[in-house]
Amino acid sequence: MEYIDYYKILGIDKSAGDAEIKKAYRKLARKYHPDLNPGDKEAENKFKEINEANEVLSHLENRKKYDQYGKDWKHAEEFEKAKKQQQYNRGASQEQQGSFSGDEFSDFFSSMFGGRPSGSRESATKFRGQDYHSELHLTLEDVFTSHQRTLTVNGKNIRISIPAGVKNEQTIKIRGYGGEGMNGGPSGDLTIKFIISNSTKFKRVEENLYSNVDLNLYDAILGREIVIDTFDGKVKLKIKPGTQNGIKVKLTGKGFPVYKQEGKYGDLFVTFNIIIPENITEEEIKIFEELEKIRSHGKS
Repeated sequence: MEYIDYYKILGIDKSAGDAEIKKAYRKLARKYHPDLNPGDKEAENKFKEINEANEVLSHLENRKKYDQYGKDWKHAEEFEKAKKQQQYNRGASQEQQGSFSGDEFSDFFSSMFGGRPSGSRESATKFRGQDYHSELHLTLEDVFTSHQRTLTVNGKNIRISIPAGVKNEQTIKIRGYGGEGMNGGPSGDLTIKFIISNSTKFKRVEENLYSNVDLNLYDAILGREIVIDTFDGKVKLKIKPGTQNGIKVKLTGKGFPVYKQEGKYGDLFVTFNIIIPENITEEEIKIFEELEKIRSHGKS
């Protein structure tokens, strides 16, 4: 197995922290994503390498194994178990165990998992496959409706269903879609974290949505029917006469889908910003002065 330098693939140093790894991965994933490079085989292969590098370096335990065992990092646990078993079978004491060099490790690993006679105690041991970790970048619009996506993980295409209402940084686990097991052992699992970006005018808090709507002075005073945007279209809304700046109204059921509760939605909360007209004419000023007199007279 050829050694792959995951640090080099992401363009980071071995001392890079979690934030630096995440930043480098997201930048490269956007650049080489298949959706942005249709038909580009080189970009597709690069995207696979980037995902594989991120799966290893963004996971603390995987990164430790990779730093210690290099190209054979996926089988570090199997090696440690096999080494202990071999030492046990030989009757080695704790003081006699010593340590293995890199060359000894590779040789020993090859002997452990390549061509061992069937029926031996070590060959009967089953090892579970490596767990994989991946990120799926979506927009708020993407997760408003349930849909399917195809992911490329470790060179394999996996089609998954994404329920409406998935939250940012929520994770799901798909059993059996990780690394293959050894000696007939079960495959590992795939954990996917959803990274959801929002470039809309709506703020999402759980299942509720929040937005600001500009309201002209005359509509606020007189009370009229206006058309406003909701997440999935426009609706008519009746404004009460004398609506004040900052007033908040609730549109029941016009929020975001509730995760895994088909047909159930949160609410939309709209805050009104009253817009004072500019460049008022002398005639308008006189009318407002008359209105002020009428209102003052009515209060006296």
